[in-house]
Amino acid sequence: MGWPLAVSAGLMDKSPRALFRALWALATGHLLATLLVLLPFAFLLVLAEWQRSIQLGASLLVIGFGVYRLIARRHPRALARIPPTQLALWSFAVAIAHGAALMLVPIYLGLCRAFELDAGHEAAGVLMKTSLGMAVVVSLVHVTAMVSVGGCLAWLVYRYLGLRFVSRSWFNLDAIWATSLILVGVVALAFNLASWR
Repeated sequence: MGWPLAVSAGLMDKSPRALFRALWALATGHLLATLLVLLPFAFLLVLAEWQRSIQLGASLLVIGFGVYRLIARRHPRALARIPPTQLALWSFAVAIAHGAALMLVPIYLGLCRAFELDAGHEAAGVLMKTSLGMAVVVSLVHVTAMVSVGGCLAWLVYRYLGLRFVSRSWFNLDAIWATSLILVGVVALAFNLASWR
C-alpha cells in the first residue's frame, strides 16, 4: 500500500520523476523485506539438496586449512595490536571466521538424527528448541564462561606473571589447532565416504 506515498511525493515535488523515485525506494524496501524472510529458507533447501557435496568440500577445506596452518606458522602481526575501539568488531569477525557456535546450528535446525547424538548434544538441542530465549541464554552462558576464564588468565598475566612468563612458557596453540583441524577433517571425510557407499 505504498503507492499513495509515491503519489504524494510526485504531487509535492510537482514532478513525475519524484513519483518514480518514490516507487523505486518502495520497491527496494519491499524486496529487501521479502528476501530477508525467504532467503534463509531457500538457503536451507540448497543445503539439504547439496548436503553430500557440501560435507565433502567442507572436509577437504578443513584438512587443507589445517595443513596450511602447520606450514605457515607465523601469526599475522596485524592481529597482535587491535585498537580498543575495534575490539568488538574484531571479536565478531574472528568468532565468525572460527565458526563460533556454528557446530550447534545443525542440532538447532534438527538436521542431525537423534540416534547419532550423544546425551550432551541431545540436551543442547532440546534446550535450544525450547524457545528463542533459551538459544540466547545458551549463547550468554557460553560467552560468560569464555570471558570469565579468559579474563582470569589475562588478569594473572597482566598483574602477576608478566609477559616474560608468557614468552618462556608459551606452547604453540596454532600447531595443536591445525592438527585438530586435519584430524577432524579426515574423520569427517572418512564418515562421508563410508556413508556414500
